[in-house]
Amino acid sequence: MDRPFTFINSAMSADGKISTWQRKQVRISGAIDFDRVDQLRATSDAVMVGIGTVLADDPSLTVKSAQRKGERKAKGLDENPIRIVIDSQARTPLEADIFKKGEGQRIVVVSSSAHSNKVEALRKKAKVIISGDIRIDLPDAMQQLHRLGIRHLMVEGGATLNWAMLSSGLVDEIYTFVGNIIIGGQMAPTLVDGEGFTDTSTLPLELISAEKIEKGLFLKWKVLNFLK
Repeated sequence: MDRPFTFINSAMSADGKISTWQRKQVRISGAIDFDRVDQLRATSDAVMVGIGTVLADDPSLTVKSAQRKGERKAKGLDENPIRIVIDSQARTPLEADIFKKGEGQRIVVVSSSAHSNKVEALRKKAKVIISGDIRIDLPDAMQQLHRLGIRHLMVEGGATLNWAMLSSGLVDEIYTFVGNIIIGGQMAPTLVDGEGFTDTSTLPLELISAEKIEKGLFLKWKVLNFLK
């Protein structure tokens, strides 16, 4: 299957949480890691999040560094990578920061069951891709993104999208900054939620590198995808 090279990037607490049980963002990493993430965005063709992240955090997903934006422009690219929302029922708010901030293309991936009025409203803000009946058919969506020229895809969450991508065999690498805090809470989202694998079908990883950054640890993993 032709699809983009795809990596997940996330910051999590020492106990594996990416936000509080209230779905409120917590500062887990510092300036050095923020700059690393900005570099990843600047060198990616597209950045993708799920609708849950849009509704909870309202991210802009823009490149922050003026130098990096300038370098992209010098290559004939938009200042920002293509910003993609996985949104089966077309719930992305029309006033979301992803539409208001920064130049560049936007794509919203919806299912065929999304309300037609909502889909048409989104078409005025973004390119809309239809994939799947009730839920997004992620393998098909990744093929469609590949046909649009997306070769290097950064996934910035959240936990539900991470699970869907990993369980579908669509992720090549995972980058995690592990911060020096504990968040706790059985309802707090982890790096990967969803249904979860069983004790006989866990997803194996290979450690590429481990680096101490500020007061935390940056881990880079290769996904040894048994589903490929």
